[in-house]
Amino acid sequence: MVDVPLAHLDRPFDYAVPDELAEQVVAGCRVRVRFAGKLADGVVLELAGSTDHTGKLAPLAKVVSAEPVLTPEVAELARSVADRYAGTLTDVLRLALPPRRAAPEKRPRLDAPPPPEAPDPAGFARYPTGPQLLSAVADGAPARAVWTALPGEEWPTRLAELAQAALSGGRGALVVVPDGKDLDRLAAAAEVLLPAGSVAVLRADASPDVRYGRFLAASRGSAQVVLGTRGAVLAPVRDLGLVVVWDDGDDLHAEPRAPYLHARDVLVHRAHLAGCAAVVAGTARTAEGQLLVESGWAHELVADRATLRTAAPRVQAVGSDFELARDAAARTARLPTLAFDVARKALQAGTPVLVQVPRSGYVPSLVCDRCRAPARCAHCAGPLGVAPRPGAGGTRIAACRWCARPAATFDCPHCHGTKLRAAVIGEARTAEEMGRAFPGAAVRVSGRGSGVLATVPGGPALVVATPGAEPVAEGGYGAALLLDAWALLGRADLRAGEETLRRWMNAAALVRPEQPVVVAADAGHPVVQALVRWDPAGLAARELADRRELGFPPVTRMASLSASPAALAEFLDALRLPDHADVLGPVPEPPRPGQEGERERYLVRVPRGEGTGLARALREVQGVRSAKKAPEHVRVQLDPLELA
Repeated sequence: MVDVPLAHLDRPFDYAVPDELAEQVVAGCRVRVRFAGKLADGVVLELAGSTDHTGKLAPLAKVVSAEPVLTPEVAELARSVADRYAGTLTDVLRLALPPRRAAPEKRPRLDAPPPPEAPDPAGFARYPTGPQLLSAVADGAPARAVWTALPGEEWPTRLAELAQAALSGGRGALVVVPDGKDLDRLAAAAEVLLPAGSVAVLRADASPDVRYGRFLAASRGSAQVVLGTRGAVLAPVRDLGLVVVWDDGDDLHAEPRAPYLHARDVLVHRAHLAGCAAVVAGTARTAEGQLLVESGWAHELVADRATLRTAAPRVQAVGSDFELARDAAARTARLPTLAFDVARKALQAGTPVLVQVPRSGYVPSLVCDRCRAPARCAHCAGPLGVAPRPGAGGTRIAACRWCARPAATFDCPHCHGTKLRAAVIGEARTAEEMGRAFPGAAVRVSGRGSGVLATVPGGPALVVATPGAEPVAEGGYGAALLLDAWALLGRADLRAGEETLRRWMNAAALVRPEQPVVVAADAGHPVVQALVRWDPAGLAARELADRRELGFPPVTRMASLSASPAALAEFLDALRLPDHADVLGPVPEPPRPGQEGERERYLVRVPRGEGTGLARALREVQGVRSAKKAPEHVRVQLDPLELA
């Protein structure tokens, strides 16, 4: 396979192996070949004794490394993933194969450690079929489960026990988590339970030598358990017996580069190809996970209600009738009386309080004070926000979040208003407000701008965090406040309700059993009710039923096509769609930093059974446009995570 990023060349090419290179060339090794008059990188897919090519074969120019980095199983998976997402094999292989480093290849090969004993099933005993899942994984059975973890669950230990079960049966395991913070917790648990040398941790922030060395440990079979983030979904694991994805609703599992794969879908497909066990796990549940259960592909692994009641925190909504009667300002106040009292009592009891806010920064979004229209930069039309000005002693001014130009004056193009007001308040401003509301209390901030904290002490403190950045408190939090619910529930996105519940439950799961969690939202909202009842499966079933009725993913497969109006018209004219395809659009795309000209988007929807045909049709058009050297690229994304 030659590394050429052109859709019409997405196929293998035959080359002759010169006699002087015959001993070095093996299937899966990296080579250099002459292609279109230039030297190009490539990887050997297989060695054959004959060819269908009628002309003279060009010889391989050079063997970059005799190390077989592409296993047959990963090669088959990569081809299948490329076809599923209407992409090219070279794009997938760039995600699968890390850049070569010579030093790790020179290190001696190590033998795999002996298999460990089967794990203690006591950790999964709170789930009725948990011990049976461990036994099935140890026996090498293709067990499939959608696991809804209990609040406060030591999920890194449970995932390490699943990997231990696979190892005890002589099989490998692949576990994927959303981010580095989760990966650190998982690696620490694996270090305790799994044999030394049996685990390879693939981190995006590791040095090239370290990452490639760990990749080789898995490829050579010395490390039979691979832990990592989404980049590890295509990692080579010998005798794969288990794949696991944790918190599959996290948007970090979606690859932002072509072909825009999703870790959960790739792992589910990999389990199908390898005939191995698969676990889709999380505190909440996605509609995709619910579809796996309802289709019969997987069984749900959940605790009974009595066990759940003893482990869950006590969730209260400030929009309930009782709270509105008690506090008339509960519906409008950002920190109602209930939330204030809960936080004060938790601090007096010597426990930390978690405060979750949806946005990072200080005031990340501004609107016109008169008409509430979003405030835009007069130079580049980017959104205006408030952040500390570098070198200005912490002075906070309104400025563009794209070009950083300060907005000295403002004139609303809709109503000609000249004043601005905050549309959303970030974690930095919230920390200031909480510090004034609770003088003397320590305030810690965890978020993108101020740095993500992994853990905090168990003493009294206010911990202000954005979703996904909540640190683990020693002994658990004494209370949690979930603020600005409207910013999550009011988003114009297909997954707004599902994503809101996931973020809330991940935060509430860090609170001690039976301790208060206050959500600043209307108690009658279905998402708030699911949180109060701690019923993620019920909301997922409702979401899936609604999407089935409306024809939205995951019940259907949908492709997003983005380009200029002229390029999209040309693309659609050449597209041979399946019989039941439905074309939606066009709609204008929101402007992006550095974008030139107008861009539009079409959505193409087909029944799930015709998804393969849709992907094939899109690949064909991309190949034709590539061969004709079309001047503009059309961005094709299958099953996009966001459908605003």
